[in-house]
Order: sequence, then structure tokens, then C-alpha cells
Amino acid sequence: QVELVESGGGSVQAGGSLRLSCTSPMYNFESYHWAWFRRTPGKDREGVAAIGRDGRTTYADSVKGRFNITRDNSKNTLVLLMNNLKLEDTGMYYCAAELGAGPSLSTDDFGWWGQGTQVTVSS
Repeated sequence: QVELVESGGGSVQAGGSLRLSCTSPMYNFESYHWAWFRRTPGKDREGVAAIGRDGRTTYADSVKGRFNITRDNSKNTLVLLMNNLKLEDTGMYYCAAELGAGPSLSTDDFGWWGQGTQVTVSS
């Protein structure tokens, strides 16, 4: 079983920033496509940002220009830098990995998931 561990969540005021990290001990980290998802109050889990093996990225429209996803294969680490946070960004954030065509923002494409880290944005 592959373990994915998120960190970096917390509470921040609107307009602030947070940096989420996801690490995994998998030996072939570089072979996977990676993504961040979130579950916000009253909504299903949705894709936020994804990054392919080749570094291509894709973002949900709601976070374009504010969030940035990066990966460091040498450190088995995935990062989501979130700027200009809004109240509606509040939720549980999950990292996920998949071996398909990638990068994807569809939950159905991902087979490995972390436990999540909570992000709370207040006014």
C-alpha cells in the first residue's frame, strides 16, 4: 500500500497564503501524475491542480492565477502554493497519484490518496 502524507494546512485570513506539501516513500515517484483535490462544505471532492510526469500542469478555473502546483522528484514531494486565498477555498485538501494519461483533475483517474489536510480561510 502506497502512503501519501499531506502537510501544511491551517487557518489563514482571506487574502493570505498557504503552502501544502505531499510526500510519499514510493520509489518511482517520478512515474506518477500528481494532483491536489479538495472537499469543500456542501460539495463533492473536486480537482484543484494537477501536474504530469513531464511537468505539464492544469488547474481548476476557480484557482487559476492564485494556486501553483510543483513537484520535486528528487525529494518525492508535491507542493501546492496557494495565494490570495478566499473563503470558498476552505476545505480538506488531498493529494493523489495516478499512472494514467495525466495530468487529470478527475477523481476517477486516481488510485492513491492521502488522508488530507484542512485549510480554513476566514474573513
